[in-house]
Amino acid sequence: MSEEMTDRPFPRGALIGAGVLIAATMVAALAGRVGDIGTVRLPPAALVETRDLVFVDRPEGGIAILDADDKTTVAVLAPNTDGFIRGVMRGVARERRSLGIGSEPPVRLAQREDGRLTLIDPQTGREIGLDAFGPTNTQAFARLFDRETTSR
Repeated sequence: MSEEMTDRPFPRGALIGAGVLIAATMVAALAGRVGDIGTVRLPPAALVETRDLVFVDRPEGGIAILDADDKTTVAVLAPNTDGFIRGVMRGVARERRSLGIGSEPPVRLAQREDGRLTLIDPQTGREIGLDAFGPTNTQAFARLFDRETTSR
């Protein structure tokens, strides 16, 4: 090569074309996000069963889970057990605290028609699809539908 690459300017048309392509892509992505264009949303399956639960911290580090309707104990989580339930409820409590909501209002555990479990916080409107965390973690919440008093 007798001629150096730096002596030849980059084609201006290619630069303009690349800029237009990048701008068009950004506009299309923004329009899709704002206008909900190109997204597929399935309506949530109907609720088959629900249970309103209140989570109460115990002095020894455990958590009592109470049925919100009749105040019976659904389960008692011993200290340092049931990490998934504790983690999910810490997230719910954090969001409630940031909005100035206490821990007294119940959360709703819902079984959907298609078999999925959802934790719904009526105070914040937040819904957590528990099936996304795998069958073992889903089962941790599923056992709370058992109307028998359980302990762990």
